[in-house]
Amino acid sequence: MKKAFLVVIILFTLFHSNAQQKPEIRFNAFSSYVFSDAVDSYFDAQRYYRGRINGGFMWGANTEVMLHDDYGIHLTYLRMDTKAPITYLNNFINPKFKEFDLGINYIMLGGNRYMEAADNIELYGGVAGGLAIFSIKNPEPGGESALTKFAWNAELGTNIWLAPSVAIKFNARLLSPVQAFGGGAYFGTGGSGVGLNTYSSVFQFGLGGGLVFKLTPTAKPQKK
Repeated sequence: MKKAFLVVIILFTLFHSNAQQKPEIRFNAFSSYVFSDAVDSYFDAQRYYRGRINGGFMWGANTEVMLHDDYGIHLTYLRMDTKAPITYLNNFINPKFKEFDLGINYIMLGGNRYMEAADNIELYGGVAGGLAIFSIKNPEPGGESALTKFAWNAELGTNIWLAPSVAIKFNARLLSPVQAFGGGAYFGTGGSGVGLNTYSSVFQFGLGGGLVFKLTPTAKPQKK
């Protein structure tokens, strides 16, 4: 609740400070393919787990307020549903294997810096920070849990304007929930058994694209 209240205050301040300038507002919808990433962690010298978060489809959207022709701030939501095959080893014998169902939600607040490459082409780069909310489900009954971790995002991309208010977006994105995967995943039946109580950082790289819509288009001054 406190985090949501802080976001509201920041957005209100930005809108208020730019009220007389009538800031441009954009809506971005996008999707990407996210590649697999390995996860592993050691409990001690004899016990550890290793596995991966499988690659797959990620979709999302954001609302972006252009504070200037070259700068924008955005609030972004991303969603991915995938699998996490994990092997647990104890004293390097009797390995246990499970494939967990994994849902990941990202809520990010960040900014982009734009550069005009041509009359209808924008290049941009940006960073964001926020929350990664993991939903981990054991295929056996009785095992479902969730955890929330800080996450950051870095992005590079291109907007190609097909019309004054519509563009095609191409982007590359790196997402990292810090020390995110571990707690809540377990090996056993009905919630009993071995729990993964240590954490492993996750790095998710994706390539994709989408559409950009100017909700309040503003005409750019003509170049002399």
